[in-house]
Amino acid sequence: MTREISLDDLMKVHENNERILVDVRSPGEFEEGSIPGSINIPVFDNEERAEIGTIYKQVGQEEAKERGLEIFAAKLPQFVKQFKSLGGPVSVFCWRGGMRSKTAATMTELMGVDVNRLTGGIRTYRQWVVKSLEEYEFTPELLVLNGYTGTGKTVILNRLKDEGYPVIDLEMMAGHRGSVFGQIGLNPSNQKKFDSLLVTELRKLKHSPYILIEGESRRIGRVHMPDFLHTKKEKAPQLFLDLPADVRVQNILDDYQPDEMPEQFMEAFSKIERRIHTPISREIKQYLTNGDFREAFRLLLIHYYDPRYEHAISSQDGDHAFIQADSMEEAYEKVKAAADSFRLTSSRQH
Repeated sequence: MTREISLDDLMKVHENNERILVDVRSPGEFEEGSIPGSINIPVFDNEERAEIGTIYKQVGQEEAKERGLEIFAAKLPQFVKQFKSLGGPVSVFCWRGGMRSKTAATMTELMGVDVNRLTGGIRTYRQWVVKSLEEYEFTPELLVLNGYTGTGKTVILNRLKDEGYPVIDLEMMAGHRGSVFGQIGLNPSNQKKFDSLLVTELRKLKHSPYILIEGESRRIGRVHMPDFLHTKKEKAPQLFLDLPADVRVQNILDDYQPDEMPEQFMEAFSKIERRIHTPISREIKQYLTNGDFREAFRLLLIHYYDPRYEHAISSQDGDHAFIQADSMEEAYEKVKAAADSFRLTSSRQH
């Protein structure tokens, strides 16, 4: 008989790296959102799932089951081999704890794999994520890093995270850099994926006296941050970073690599073209057409991004601290020093 594991127990063993999580849904379903840290070993690929679904609707349930069994039987040896190669205890899940996860657990257990199955499937997990965010009690203090476009805020925060600082990278979770060009070269998340990643990070850092985040708007690409986080962010202490324009332009070029996808940049620019004074807009468009991205971004900073950023600064409620630097390294050291100072203050309060 297939062994079951509750969601609460699964979260505990997963956070302690005691079990490997395997999502046996199709790659398309997995891509839409899964339990963070899980891997995908599908019972059916996207095309097979679609075929079985069609048979189910047009012919009947039994015929769909028979076709599913026929498909799975052919790939069973490779399927079991993939599970055995994981080298540890496994927990499997599908959408709602149905036939796919039951079949996967039964067959791999027969072949000697230590496996159990998540009761209720990922649907139970999704319900838990939504409920967690609705009821979340956010106790750590926030320190928010803001800055003009191109100041390398994400790079700085990731360096700090690598050094062990408590950082939540909202842009990484959203798959979006938070600007009109923000999704170019990235894979934007849907709300389900963003929420799952956020809950995972919040649980990891729940005992930290403070957390560093980047100053994002409520909407980041296709997703929205929860109200409790946005409200706390607006009232939190704010760091404002500024760097020389030439450094910022170089950071943008390094980050976006516009030479590799010029058409996408032109398409993104068309969405904001009307918001820029016509002669300047035409000039930027010409630079983009000619592949002179350095000059195009310089004008975009002056005539689009900087004015909007300065307007946004005026609406912040929290304490302000301005950091002026001439290089990325200097900016990093100053932000790090500010974080260290804030950590001491937060630790005393907790």
